[in-house]
This record gives sequence, structure tokens and C-alpha cells, in this order.
Amino acid sequence: MAVTDLFHKRQKRIRGEYPDVYQYDELPNKLKVQIIHLWDETIEADYSGGGWNPSSLNREYLKKCYKSLCKEIGVFKLNEEDSDDEIYITYFESISSYFLSENNIEQALSIIELMAQTISSFAREYRYKVSINIDEAINELNQRFREHGVGYQYESGQIVRVDSEFIHAEAVKPVLQLLSNPTYIGAQEEFLNAHEHYRHSRYDAALTDCLKAFESTMKIIIHKRSWVCDKNATSKKLIDCCLSNELIPKFWTDQFNSLSNILTSSIGTPRNKLSGHGKGNDEIEVPEHLIQYVLHMTASTIVFLIKAEESLD
Repeated sequence: MAVTDLFHKRQKRIRGEYPDVYQYDELPNKLKVQIIHLWDETIEADYSGGGWNPSSLNREYLKKCYKSLCKEIGVFKLNEEDSDDEIYITYFESISSYFLSENNIEQALSIIELMAQTISSFAREYRYKVSINIDEAINELNQRFREHGVGYQYESGQIVRVDSEFIHAEAVKPVLQLLSNPTYIGAQEEFLNAHEHYRHSRYDAALTDCLKAFESTMKIIIHKRSWVCDKNATSKKLIDCCLSNELIPKFWTDQFNSLSNILTSSIGTPRNKLSGHGKGNDEIEVPEHLIQYVLHMTASTIVFLIKAEESLD
């Protein structure tokens, strides 16, 4: 299971034909086919036509995935030709067929996300019986996205939007790795919610969850260290508490005070002005570039806070 660097790919690179700007509106058919190949190399197809083995390890997982898709999409079966008798359904083929025909990118991405979760669960449950390197599979999936210039990645069990490969690698990916620690589960959920809102253009909700994740991270650190601080403190007071307890070296106090002003204005203030306190009669539109900036600023700040807390030991 690997991405092979074939002649035609090398020639495309030489000619500069690989996209350097992400698009978010469609999944190329070639990408879909490559993803199905990846599924087949991991969880593999199940059997149907009365000839499948009831003890087949993968079938129940694919059946659950199929049923979940039907329920969430709001249909009884994914394809018209799917048999009403489960004995004659090959769930892998049905999911793949529906995926190839689905033109709504959000629903197509939902299928990718659910299948990735299904393969991960299957690989964990039968790690001693099947040979699936789930990290390698996820890396290949994400590389396929990049090859086709599609601005999404699978991270921490969810599809997230990517605006800049550099920023994603340097800020978003590290923060998701750090927040995967059970200690930070609340902050992780809020940060992933912010990305999910952003992917669906719910920018005001994304701003709110950015601030929640930022505040939750500081509250967790404060609680972990048993520092005295009002449990209902706002972001500015939480920052002051972290400063007073020397979360960073004293000689950085002036710089961090300046940084705290940037943080409270770039994270707290946009939320206060644009999303969290009622819009009255004037509908305020949150621009996309603002939420991009706040998401990345939130990610970088959370990384800094967690790393600084770890350095105290």
C-alpha cells in the first residue's frame, strides 16, 4: 500500500502541472477511483450472492457503514439496484458505487470520513488477524487529496479543510496531535467543531468554537497545575493567570503581554463583535479570510500553551 511515483507523475511535476492552489468544490473521478482502490487494499470487499462466509471479518463493519450512510442520507438503500435481501448485497461494492455517483462534495467527503473510521475500527479490532497499517493508509489518502489539489485532509478521525499546506503542517496538524491527549479531549472537540463549522461556511459558529478551544486549553492547564483562577474567567483573565504563574519565563513577560493583546483581539474580539453577542437588525457577515486567520492563530497558540506547560516539568 503506497503511492507509486510513475513516469507520468514525474513528467507532470517537470511541466509544473500539479495544482498549487486547493479547490473545495468537487472530487475528481480519478481521485474517487484511487480512494476505492485504497479501501480494497485495506478492509477489502465482502461477499454476496449467498456465497459469502458469515464469519467474514469485514462484512459486519461494512454493513454498519452502509446502514449508517442510509440512515444519515435518508434512504432505505444507497443504489436502486441494491437487493432488499441482505444476502445478495455486497456492501463494499454498494458503498463504492454510490460514492462514484455522488456529486455533492459534502456527502462524498462524509463517505470518505465514515469509511476511514470504519477501516480504523476494523484494523484495531482485528490487529492480530489482518495486516493493515492504518497510519500508512491515512497518509496515502491525504497524499491523494494533495495530488489532485483538493483542500481536505483526514486528521484525528475527521475530514478537515486545508487552506495552506505549510500552515496545516506547522500549526493545525501539531495541535490535533497534542489535543489527542485525553487530558485535552474537551478542547480537541471544540477545535474540531470549529473546523467542521468552517468547512460548512458557518463562520460565526467557527469563531465561537475557536475561542472555546482556546479558553478550554488554558482552563485545563490551570486546573492541572492547581492555579487559582475563577472557573468562569474570560480569555483575558485566563491569560493573566497563565502569565502570573510563569507559564513562560519571566523575561518574556513583556513580549507575552503583547502577544496576549494580539490573542484577545484576534480570537476574543472577533467572536465578541461578529458572532457571540447578538447581531440585532444588522446581519454581520464574517469574511472567510478572518476565520482562516483565527483558526490558524488558535492552533498556533494552543500548541504554544501545551508545549510551555510541558516544559514546566
